Amino acid sequence: MHDYPQLARDISVQLGDFRREMPDTMKGFAQMSRAANTDGALSHKHKELIAMAIGVASRCQGCLAFHAKALVELGCSRQEFMEMLQVAVYMGGGPSLMTAAEAVAAFESFGGEKAA
Repeated sequence: MHDYPQLARDISVQLGDFRREMPDTMKGFAQMSRAANTDGALSHKHKELIAMAIGVASRCQGCLAFHAKALVELGCSRQEFMEMLQVAVYMGGGPSLMTAAEAVAAFESFGGEKAA
């Protein structure tokens, strides 16, 4: 298991370098992120749950860190998080089940609700 808050900090440093070295690409990505996460028919929280499910299915550790942090900040409950993981595991099979365990660790490391 990773130290997800530290992983998010480490990746953020690298992303800062990217902003200096490829500013147009990073501006475009930031604009796409803002547009994709704006509340519409789906709330920002629902969109973050989708992003986390894709991160689990893709086995992207950095995605787990950033989306877990966002979900905690958006007030995601453990029940919502666990239901999202059910769909991610259903769509991604056994490898996603392993990554789902890490996603829970990421969620909890940012202050998400722990199991009773």
